[in-house]
Amino acid sequence: MRQLVLATKNLGKIAEFDRLLNQFASDIKVLGLSDYPTMPEVEESGKTLSENARLKAKAISQFTNLPALADDSGLFIDALNGQPGIYSARFSAYAGSDSKERDLANIKKVLELLKDVPEQQRGAQFKSVVAFYKPSSDGVVVEKEEIGVLAGEIISSPRGQAGFGYDPIFSPKDFDQSLAELSPGVKDEISHRGIALRAIAPFLRDHL
Repeated sequence: MRQLVLATKNLGKIAEFDRLLNQFASDIKVLGLSDYPTMPEVEESGKTLSENARLKAKAISQFTNLPALADDSGLFIDALNGQPGIYSARFSAYAGSDSKERDLANIKKVLELLKDVPEQQRGAQFKSVVAFYKPSSDGVVVEKEEIGVLAGEIISSPRGQAGFGYDPIFSPKDFDQSLAELSPGVKDEISHRGIALRAIAPFLRDHL
């Protein structure tokens, strides 16, 4: 079975990528960074989603000697001039002892900043860049990236138990529910990450 390392420890992301990849190639096993506990933390020093995704993919691939796929995603809120953007995961300075607590802290900060913003001015976009990096024995590197964008709005309070990150406060365009209220199948179909991965999946199928 072909292997692909996903540059995350987030079990939600791993499960989501695994579901999506299975639609295109069932013989690809998705590994996460929890399979490589000695992997050093990759500094996300890029100024864009693309730069950060490429940094992570290259570092993970070089450490594991396997093809790697990294994504960098962000929530871009119109009324906040695009914040939190590339700082979405660390918007609250990583407050909390685990990912769930950090998600809650980030959500709380966004809702506080938007408390006086009317509903019609709460537009936002989720954006995701997925980057692939694969070394070869002859020194030729294979790289590829794709982007996905999901438009919607920030609702006034969290709803739903599914998903992760800002999903409970993001309602996609033409939906009455938050992302956290949608079934995994529906979310996969419309999500920014799903859009980007479906775009890159044929390339992965042919280059792993």
